[in-house]
Amino acid sequence: MNDQPYEDAYRSWRASLESLLADASLLARWQERRYQFAHRVGALLTEAQGGGSAMAGPVLYGVFASGAGLCYVGQTQEAERRLRDLPVGESHHLANTVPPELWERVVVIRWPLLLAAVPASEQSVAAELGSAVCGLALEHALQVATAPPLNSRRRRTSGDWQPRNLAQSRSRGAIHAASLPGLSQLALAAWEALAEVEAPKHSAIVDTGTGRVVLPSTLHDESPGS
Repeated sequence: MNDQPYEDAYRSWRASLESLLADASLLARWQERRYQFAHRVGALLTEAQGGGSAMAGPVLYGVFASGAGLCYVGQTQEAERRLRDLPVGESHHLANTVPPELWERVVVIRWPLLLAAVPASEQSVAAELGSAVCGLALEHALQVATAPPLNSRRRRTSGDWQPRNLAQSRSRGAIHAASLPGLSQLALAAWEALAEVEAPKHSAIVDTGTGRVVLPSTLHDESPGS
């Protein structure tokens, strides 16, 4: 395997950052530009758009990057807080590894809206488990189905990475995932639809009611100096 193109790209990345951070004024400009972009992405992910409702409460979400495809799948009970922070990265590791400027799309599923379409017996199971456990169970099912690379390894204190066998996980979500087969299938179907949907021209968002896709890649034309 020839690592030279990779190493050259890494050096170019470092050299670009050195130019962007060459003095205190450029550092401030860099900070402002990055937060402006992240704030815009966070607003699109959470605020009411095009007559739709604001994103709040329990959701599944995932980030796609050009080339790498789906990078990460997560869940939260507080979409209004977590999705705003996702591109900023103050309490979430994703933006430290895959900068939001490189995100191709973010998919969000309002999974509680799918409950009405599952059998009454499964609705009862979901009510008994509670929203937090259901969210973890659906997150696990989606991660197993899609195998996002940033969910498929964990950091080790030795400084390297250890593969995770998601299918054999004994996490809380994994233990209960089999209890929600219908809901898991509906969430996956909604996910796959939004993973492929194209936004209208000159738009960075599509909201279907049960889900939303935001296309950060379309925002670069709005950025200063683009």
